[in-house]
Amino acid sequence: MIDYLPLRGYIIFICCWAVTGIGAGLYLLRKEAPYGRYSNEQWGPMISNKLAWLLMEATVLVSFFTWIPVKTFNWQSPAGVMIFLFLLHYLHRSFVYPFMIRTKGKKMPVVIMLSAMLFNTVNGSLLGIWFAVFGHYPDSWYTTPAFIAGTILFLSGMLINWRADYQLIQLRKKNDTGYKIPQGRIFKYISSPNLAGEMLEWGGYALLTWSLPALAFFIWTCANLIPRALANHRWYRQQFPGYPANRKALLPFIW
Repeated sequence: MIDYLPLRGYIIFICCWAVTGIGAGLYLLRKEAPYGRYSNEQWGPMISNKLAWLLMEATVLVSFFTWIPVKTFNWQSPAGVMIFLFLLHYLHRSFVYPFMIRTKGKKMPVVIMLSAMLFNTVNGSLLGIWFAVFGHYPDSWYTTPAFIAGTILFLSGMLINWRADYQLIQLRKKNDTGYKIPQGRIFKYISSPNLAGEMLEWGGYALLTWSLPALAFFIWTCANLIPRALANHRWYRQQFPGYPANRKALLPFIW
């Protein structure tokens, strides 16, 4: 039945989904999402932080591969490379990152985990449908400016994201759950290079796939992470009087 999925309805849904993401971003500019340092028991039942990260990130993989015809898919095509890059991010985010973070005893509201699972289900499904039905790329796509530039941005963003995350993790000793001022590398210039890296990553993915669902994914990523980066910057300045005054929130020397 998926072969008969109407393109028009698919595009309309993606556009509505992207607009919803913009609305969510405007809301988050006014109110921090209650997880991590902003976790709040007023949002209802809580769940282990590590378990929540695993469940909500692995949801993308399940929803994505629900649509992909694994046995008949041409894995040596440009679309196969695009899927590999997608997997590279989410296998790490689902099954490596949750076991590295030092958040012993920390919890997340179940409603936040469920909302993230819904978000990942929709985004994973939209991309899975794209590659299964609509995303047909000629072999010459490998040499297009969009693919080359997008791949460079994606891998650069991933490297920035991973290195910044590892640096934040290493700030904490075993069983330590407090916060410290990160120093060195890109942290010299911005407060949240991990978030900036992830936005660069998915911006690159939207470019290299040249697809509407990946663009919507990028819009949602920015809607979630720009408010988060601004909130983190404010929080650091409030909690640490000696926080570097010349450090920006998201863009070095600018913002």
